[in-house]
Amino acid sequence: MTNPADSIEIQNVVASTGIGQELDLEALAEDLPGADFNPDNFPGLVYRTQEPKAAALIFRSGKIVCTGAKSIDDVHEALGIIFEKLRGLQIPVEDDPEITVQNIVSSADLGHNLNLNALAIGLGLEDVEYEPEQFPGLVYRMDEPEVVILLFGSGKIVITGGKRTDDAEEAVEEIVERIEGLGLLG
Repeated sequence: MTNPADSIEIQNVVASTGIGQELDLEALAEDLPGADFNPDNFPGLVYRTQEPKAAALIFRSGKIVCTGAKSIDDVHEALGIIFEKLRGLQIPVEDDPEITVQNIVSSADLGHNLNLNALAIGLGLEDVEYEPEQFPGLVYRMDEPEVVILLFGSGKIVITGGKRTDDAEEAVEEIVERIEGLGLLG
């Protein structure tokens, strides 16, 4: 059997940073080619980088959220591009602003179909939400690592809430162990 941890793919990394000063988003939208700013729909300015592919949500407060990146390195690279663009517009940005990973979303495949009804009971109702009429996946809140795993009948899973890339691997190993322990894998 292939190791389910080998199938892990990062889908999205969300990180935040800030430049420590207020920004005039209307002026920034004019000066930053490709920026989207529609305050009626969203209070932040959206700036997308192509290489690496990511989106920065830039707020009036100077806070910046980067989303859509496929790795932590891509987050740093995309934000580096944005910091340079801001410096090019004479907006002072310190040399190395602190960047904090808020969430890593990963997917994996356990390689077997899952009986979600049996899993809901076996994993313990206090850590599980499963309402198939509302959502086809079982939501399992794991304590260590502190992540949420969505399990689907196909054996595909989504891990969200991780702060480190290792969190997904630890979560997959832990959930496989739990499901095997219940005799419900394969």
